[in-house]
Amino acid sequence: MIEAIGGNITTENQQINNSSIGQEEFIRLFLTQLTNQDPLEPVDNSQFLAQMAQFTSLEQTRLLNENMNNLLAMNSTNQGVNMLGKQVEVINGNALFNGTVEGLQFGQNGISLTVRGTGDEFLSDVSLTDIRLIRE
Repeated sequence: MIEAIGGNITTENQQINNSSIGQEEFIRLFLTQLTNQDPLEPVDNSQFLAQMAQFTSLEQTRLLNENMNNLLAMNSTNQGVNMLGKQVEVINGNALFNGTVEGLQFGQNGISLTVRGTGDEFLSDVSLTDIRLIRE
């Protein structure tokens, strides 16, 4: 999951799961199909081109999705870095917590902030979506 100010953006299937095939597997499967086809009824050229076009389109869509996920992650990181030193109001359960963003932590679920309150108390693991107000 990648968080951005204003909402959560979930990223599913960031890695190709084991049930899908990659480009190399597709080419091996395709070559096996061509090698073992019935010589009296070979694969039609239009079917061959359609399969290649479909796979190319699928691969391009997968790469686009991967690049989009990377862009969203960089945007979330940039938002977090820009929050350093800012006065914020954080939703903490049913209460509001006011303080200054003092630090960032990078984890598998994206970034989280550490906010120092006015009485030197700290609130850690604050997600970007928990921030209600940013003061300059």
